[in-house]
Amino acid sequence: MPNPFNQQIIDEFRANRGKVGGMFEGSKLILLTTRGARSGKQHTTPLGFLTDEPGRILVIASAGGAPGNPDWFRNVQAHPRVTVETGAETYEAVAVPLPPEERDLAWARAVAGDPGWAGYQAKVTRTIPVVALTRAG
Repeated sequence: MPNPFNQQIIDEFRANRGKVGGMFEGSKLILLTTRGARSGKQHTTPLGFLTDEPGRILVIASAGGAPGNPDWFRNVQAHPRVTVETGAETYEAVAVPLPPEERDLAWARAVAGDPGWAGYQAKVTRTIPVVALTRAG
């Protein structure tokens, strides 16, 4: 079960075809459903995303600048097949962390679009991963 903060966003997202208010109003969000690395249970997480090439979007495993990677990142490493909800559609995708050079280019794009990402990186010693979600099939 998502924490109450995330559950509220998930419920609002689903009720309003991908639109949410509050601090995320106007943000580009998806719901990412992963399979638990250990439990095998489904977990849904609201995430901001970057558009990329056709059929592919990018998500950032910032965990809000926490010292460790978020649970959803560990889940996609164990089970890369995921479900993406955009509000308009739901589709299956394959999640792949970007290799270092590609990650650095994507990270620079993310920071240019929203300098807050740089603040998260400044809080941690880990390199925050960027994950490509490529539409399956």
